Amino acid sequence: MRTTAKRLVSTAIVSCVAVCSAHYVAAQRHTPVTVTRLFTGSDGQTHAEEVDLKLNPSSVLDGGERSERIKVTALQIIRFPPGHMNDWHTAASTPLGRQYVITISGRGEVEVAGGQKVLLEPGRILLGDDTTGKGHITRTFGSEDWVSVHVSIADQ
Repeated sequence: MRTTAKRLVSTAIVSCVAVCSAHYVAAQRHTPVTVTRLFTGSDGQTHAEEVDLKLNPSSVLDGGERSERIKVTALQIIRFPPGHMNDWHTAASTPLGRQYVITISGRGEVEVAGGQKVLLEPGRILLGDDTTGKGHITRTFGSEDWVSVHVSIADQ
């Protein structure tokens, strides 16, 4: 049992490094690194917007760029089977609260107000920032499990 857990954590860490490496290469080409942010609008509904992550030049990364540090409180790796659905919920109703969700493998989607769907594929970064209102639906689809890393954001 412990060996399986260690393998899963090792695989997740290697996958995170691969995703971060892909974003590092993208930063070298000055392609924006985007985060899909879920937020509660004045209508009480969850909406999605694409936000470019601000990257600053770094003298210690040999021409690389990095974001500001984000204080976090927890990290959890989650696996859902194909066909899983988590009905309407907000980020605040999940154990980690406000969180970044980074897809490692498989496919999922988040549905927000008006039926808009955000595809969750490997490398996609989602920020669950909809702490009030109706929330969103999360689904998995395809033939493989959806594996994601959830990183809880510390209250500022």
